[in-house]
Amino acid sequence: MSVTRTDFEYVRTLIHQCAGIVLEEGKEYLVESRLSPLAEKEGFDSLGEYLGRLQLDAFNGSHRKMIHAMTTNETLFFRDRRPFELLRTRVIPDLLAARATERRLTFWSAACSTGQEPYTIAMTLQEYFPQLHGWNIRIIASDLSSDVLARAIQGRYTQLEVNRGLPARFLVKYFTRVGDDWQIREEIRRMIEFREMNLTEAWSFLPKIDVIFMRNVLIYFNQETKRKVLSKIAPLLPASGYLFLGSAETTLNIAEEFEPIPGVVAACYRLKRPKLL
Repeated sequence: MSVTRTDFEYVRTLIHQCAGIVLEEGKEYLVESRLSPLAEKEGFDSLGEYLGRLQLDAFNGSHRKMIHAMTTNETLFFRDRRPFELLRTRVIPDLLAARATERRLTFWSAACSTGQEPYTIAMTLQEYFPQLHGWNIRIIASDLSSDVLARAIQGRYTQLEVNRGLPARFLVKYFTRVGDDWQIREEIRRMIEFREMNLTEAWSFLPKIDVIFMRNVLIYFNQETKRKVLSKIAPLLPASGYLFLGSAETTLNIAEEFEPIPGVVAACYRLKRPKLL
């Protein structure tokens, strides 16, 4: 199944309008590899027939399925290591002191895909911070795709998925073997609130958030969409809060409200502190 220029431009335009994702020139192969299985599953004889039908119909669930299929869902446990080391050694200890009175912490894993990132946050809290027992802890995890969220909620992973980044002792302690797969334990699953969410639309349900993980998301947006997303993050983040981005992402020259945390390797930011006179 191949994609014509007209069909490629249609897909590019739709995913940008609906999800803010920029599909670069020359990515026809990506459209073919991701949408051909969906076209076949939906009962079409060719990718062209499938995309032609979408272009004739008013926007509906089939269009949403196509957009979800075009999103990148690459993730793994403890991805890139350094952000989670910083979370354990500096971020949470700082927040323990800052929130000692209200005893409340809120985390958000944006674009959480199949759940490895929010479950990593939950396991980190469980493993290293017993003093958080009795605190009000919220871990919100969101994604555009209902399909990957369904997998995340289930919390069941293949041997290959748990081999990617998960320490053996965490596998033994926080997972149960189910056939050929591994099921994350109920006590960890209960810590996560999963929500379907489009980052380019309104964020009506989000409270103030102490730690935001929005890693490897902005790279798919153009400059204007990045600016809009970061401008919506700023009011959610308290002065003592932290924003984690991917290693190839930055707020520099996009959102002047933020500054990098000095002296750390991970891409971690906070709201700018007022300059002392």
